[in-house]
Amino acid sequence: MTITDLSRKHCQACTPGALPLGREQAQSLLAHTPGWSLNDAATSIERSYRFGNYYETMAFVNALAWVAHREDHHPDIEVGYNRCHVRYSTHSVNGLSENDFICAAKINRLQDE
Repeated sequence: MTITDLSRKHCQACTPGALPLGREQAQSLLAHTPGWSLNDAATSIERSYRFGNYYETMAFVNALAWVAHREDHHPDIEVGYNRCHVRYSTHSVNGLSENDFICAAKINRLQDE
């Protein structure tokens, strides 16, 4: 699987009782989402982005919000003048799901465009 493969997938609703990804599964998917890091508990992934100014930052945040809306999978976002910190976790499984990595791959593609 490549980042392109992940970015072409779409998030799926988690089934009731679904379990979060294990550390090994998360690390395997993390290899396909450059720039993202796994937290110590392997329950979330995050990445910080830097921009030249406030306008560029907000344009990125708006594009990220559009992706989140389309995928119906929403990150925690911290925004500053020229930075944006994004954290994904799947609340319904109390940890990580493939959806987190799909969205991370899609967000990475925003930087390519």
